[in-house]
Amino acid sequence: MNCWHCERTAQGVCKFCGRALCQEHVKKLPYILSIYVDRQDHRQALVVNNALYCGVCQPRDEPIHLEQLDH
Repeated sequence: MNCWHCERTAQGVCKFCGRALCQEHVKKLPYILSIYVDRQDHRQALVVNNALYCGVCQPRDEPIHLEQLDH
């Protein structure tokens, strides 16, 4: 697989969109693995720091409502 940006051999893929990345073009963002409610009714998140990110895709800051799944 080749890098999305420069066509060199990829070293990994973007955790958010799957684009292949060489070592030079890798960026990093935190990635949420899981969100849960603890015993005190607080929302907690299990997060991995430094997940590979391509810099092209745009992960959203806020969740989106999936109205069609409410039924």
